Amino acid sequence: MTLHVALTHRTEYRYDRLVAMAPHTIRLRPAPHTRTPVLSYSLRVTPEPHFINWQQDPFGNFLARIVLPEKTREFSATVDLIADMAVINPFDFFVDDEAKEWPFTYAASLATELQPYLAPTAGGPLLEGYMRRLDRRSSGTSLDFICDLNRRLASEIKYLIRMEPGVQTPDETLKRGSGSCRDTGWLLVQVLRRLGVAARFVSGYLIQLKPDVVALDGPAGASTDFTDLHAWAEAYLPGAGWIGLDPTSGLLASEGHIPLAATPEPSSAAPISGAHDKAEVEFAFAMSVTRIRETPRVTMPYSDAQWSDILAAGHAVDARLDAGDVRLTMGGEPTFVSIDDFEGAEWNIAAVGPTKRGLADTMIRRLRKTFAPGGFLHYGQGKWYPGELLPRWTFSLYWRRDGKPFWRDEALVAPEAKGKVAAIADAEKFARALATRLGLDPAHALPAYEDPAVMIMKEAGLPDNVTVSDNQLDDPLARAGIAA
Repeated sequence: MTLHVALTHRTEYRYDRLVAMAPHTIRLRPAPHTRTPVLSYSLRVTPEPHFINWQQDPFGNFLARIVLPEKTREFSATVDLIADMAVINPFDFFVDDEAKEWPFTYAASLATELQPYLAPTAGGPLLEGYMRRLDRRSSGTSLDFICDLNRRLASEIKYLIRMEPGVQTPDETLKRGSGSCRDTGWLLVQVLRRLGVAARFVSGYLIQLKPDVVALDGPAGASTDFTDLHAWAEAYLPGAGWIGLDPTSGLLASEGHIPLAATPEPSSAAPISGAHDKAEVEFAFAMSVTRIRETPRVTMPYSDAQWSDILAAGHAVDARLDAGDVRLTMGGEPTFVSIDDFEGAEWNIAAVGPTKRGLADTMIRRLRKTFAPGGFLHYGQGKWYPGELLPRWTFSLYWRRDGKPFWRDEALVAPEAKGKVAAIADAEKFARALATRLGLDPAHALPAYEDPAVMIMKEAGLPDNVTVSDNQLDDPLARAGIAA
C-alpha cells in the first residue's frame, strides 16, 4: 500500500509599521531521527531579500537562521513537505537486558552523555506530591512501566487548546488538571527525569488521517484528515534509543508524528524565535494536509471508474487470448478470520485451532443454502504443504449445473463438533451399508491400514547423514508417527 500526503504550513506576521528584524531561527524541518519518510521538503521565507543558513543545533536538530537586511512590514515562513504514511510499528525495537526490567540504571558512561536529559528542573509541591503518590514498584518491564505512566497522564490531564505562549509549569498543569499538548508533554518529561529516565521535549507535526473503516475496538480515529503542530515527549531506553510518548493520547508516537525539534527544554524547541523593533503584530497561520498518492487496498478498494477501466482492459486481453486460442486456468481462495477472535493463533500462524473447523462447517452450510441448495457437502483432504507431516483438511461443496439436487437432507451430514463423534465402528457400518445399497457383497468391505513395510522401506532409503532421530520430536504429530 502507498499513501503519500502533502503538508503545507504557513506562518505569517504583520506589523503596523516598518520594523528592523533581528536574526530569526526557524525549527520547522523534520528532525534527523524522524521515522516517517519525508520524500521532499521546502521552506519559503518572505520578504525578499533575505539570507538563509541551515545549521544543526547542539542536539542535532535542523534549524534555519534567517537574516533580513531591510526593514519590513511582514514576515512569513511556508513549509511544504511530502510524507510517506506507511504504517510504522512503534514497538519495533529491542531493549537491552540491563534495562529490560523496571527499575533500571544507566551505565555510568551513558548517564554522562544523557545528563542534559536527566536533570529535572525545580518542581513545586504539587509535582513532588504527585511523585510521592506514584507507585514506583513494578513486576513488569521498563517499557510497560513507561507506557502505563504515559496512559495515566492522558487520563488524568484534560486536553485543551491553549493559545497563550509558553509552557505551564508541572504544578500549574497538575493544579488545573488540564493543559495543551506541550504542557502535558513537559509534565511527562519532568516525571520521567525524577524517576531516573532520560527524557526530552519534542515539538513537531501531527498528521491524522481518517481511517478507511471503523475500528472494532480501541479509538475510533479522526473523523477527517487533519494536521497540526503538536508536542510530546521521548524517553531513552538502552538498546531501543529514543521512544516517542504522546501523553495527549496515551499512545506511542507513530507514522503520524513527525518531530521537528527534540531538546532538553521547551524554549529550545520553539518553531520560530527572534526579535524585532517594537510594533503591534497580527499573527496568522494555516495548515493543511492532502492525499496526493493513494493506491487501492483491502480497506479502500478500487472506485467504480477504476473497476470499469480494469474490466475493459481484461475484456481486451480475453479477446486477444481467444483469438490466439490460448487457454488459461487460475486457482486460489479467499482467506477468512473470525471476527470474535481475529488475533488468535489459529487465524494467524497456526494451521488448526479450537474454533476453526466449527466455524468453517457453519460457513459452508450457509454458502450451500445461498448458492447451491441440494449441494453435496464433503469433508476431506486439503492442501499438503512441504515440511508438514499431514495434509490440511477442507470442507467442500459440490452441486450440479442443471440445479438437480445431489443431497436432499442436510441433517444427514453431521455438524462439526456436535453430537456423537464418528468412530471406526461407524465407518465399518457405513461401508457395509453402502456396499449393500450398491448391490455388492458387504463382506467385501474390508478395513484398511497403513503398510508398515512401506515405512520400513522409507527409513532404509534415508541418506547416510539422516537418521530417524532427525524427526521433529517437538511436533506431536511427528512423535505419533514415530510411535506408530
